[in-house]
Amino acid sequence: MTIQWFPGHMTRARRQIEEKLKLIDVVFELLDARIPSSSRNPMVDEIIGEKPRLVLLNKADLADPEKTTEWSRFFREQGLAVHAIDANAGAGVKELASKAKELLKEKIDRQIAKGMKPRPIRALIVGIPNVGKSTLINRLAGRNIAVTGDRPGVTKGQQWIRFGGELELLDTPGILWPRFEDPVVGNRLAATGAIKEDILHLDEVACFVLKVLVEQYGQVLGERYGLTDLPSELPDMQAAVEVLESIGRRRGCIVSGGHVDYEKAATVLLRDLRSGKLGRITFEKPEEMQM
Repeated sequence: MTIQWFPGHMTRARRQIEEKLKLIDVVFELLDARIPSSSRNPMVDEIIGEKPRLVLLNKADLADPEKTTEWSRFFREQGLAVHAIDANAGAGVKELASKAKELLKEKIDRQIAKGMKPRPIRALIVGIPNVGKSTLINRLAGRNIAVTGDRPGVTKGQQWIRFGGELELLDTPGILWPRFEDPVVGNRLAATGAIKEDILHLDEVACFVLKVLVEQYGQVLGERYGLTDLPSELPDMQAAVEVLESIGRRRGCIVSGGHVDYEKAATVLLRDLRSGKLGRITFEKPEEMQM
């Protein structure tokens, strides 16, 4: 399925970023650590050009730690600075100012050599909807400045926010490319809550999730829902539907006639996934990254 989803506010967001870029010292590119490739907007490289950049792998608390290490190594091999964080709990957030200073060390040293007092670093935060930009800003500021929500598209405008005397942050609306050529990308985004649930059928997204879980995290899946004799892989959609049906029956997702409510079962699965009740899950590997 090709997904078309490019609201007008996202078009404006790109224009706003391009207009403000000349005021920016460093870009914080926020990705979802569970889907670092799929949560990366392919327009970002074009938009920010040669500006110093720090890739932030957010929601690292929900991601497979071994794969987060692999992704960090991958980005460093691409010449990018990278740092894993959990904006919600604050893990890794305090280090952002020092990380930004490291990227701008030569510029800051030149200013000091000229007798200039370095001003606060101006950082631009970019990322797709629901990746945690506003949560990060609120965590840095120590109070609720930016609007947050559990659905994509919450941030509608842009705002400068001071963080101590070291950082000035520019929040922007999430920007997402207008078309997904690869349906797997759409499923990954939907699974983690980055795109609105009415764009894809929940049961289809759930079946996609089950395929990944069965093949890579089968033990966790079985323990969570009391499933025994899970196969090592799901060869087709029907096999995934059968697992979803088993979950639905064990979670009481039953309608009249004793049939399983697949949409309700899918909702249970996706909520467990997004809340971390299924453990720390990562959906893609570095070798799948398209730079």
